[in-house]
Amino acid sequence: MDIPVIDWSRFTSGDDPAGVVADIGQACRETGFFVITGHGISQDLITNVFAMADTFFALPVRDKEDVAISKNPHNRGWAQVGSEALDETSGLKDRKEAFNVGFDLATDDPRVIAGDPFRGVNVWPKVTGFKEVMLEYYASVLTLGRALHRAFETDLGLPPGYFEPHFTEPMATLRVLSYPAAPDGEGIGAGAHSDYGSVTLLMTDGVAGLQVKPRGGDWTSVPHINGAFIVNIGDCLMRWSND
Repeated sequence: MDIPVIDWSRFTSGDDPAGVVADIGQACRETGFFVITGHGISQDLITNVFAMADTFFALPVRDKEDVAISKNPHNRGWAQVGSEALDETSGLKDRKEAFNVGFDLATDDPRVIAGDPFRGVNVWPKVTGFKEVMLEYYASVLTLGRALHRAFETDLGLPPGYFEPHFTEPMATLRVLSYPAAPDGEGIGAGAHSDYGSVTLLMTDGVAGLQVKPRGGDWTSVPHINGAFIVNIGDCLMRWSND
């Protein structure tokens, strides 16, 4: 089953917004995945994000441990290889490491002071430019995600702006990932799973390995299109649309 490729600029330019809404609605209902091009996020920024991620993951473990996700309750920072198992039925640990960035809150924000779950401050490694690049990318992709929800609400027959109040300061997570090669040639990068949020926008560097399982289909390798996002709806949006 082919993964649909949708030119998002048809929506933002006003050339064919209804057609894009129809294409996205069909993709979400039939495959659960689609690829978007023409999203307007610069390739230079995307390249910088991958470069910063490579620099961070190449740091000595002791430096990454300074910003370990295990040291805070807010899902921010570094997760080491083997610390997660997305498919608990497989008996395998994920061979990946990650760095999580959340919505950037000030230290004097009342939710930070109160210790609200997932409402802490971000933690940053000692990598020059890392914070600035990640926050710029976070803001850019969050803007795109909000815009995609305008298409979702139209397709679902909801009033304009229905989703907007729910994404002013969302618990959206930017997660940069590294998948080191398994020395024995075995193991899995990330176990089979669905995403728990509303929507996921995934950018890859072209290295093969990503597979998705469309509705009614088998595992399918996702073709790499330079600068394009792979999009899938998550459990929250899927649950809402089924209510």
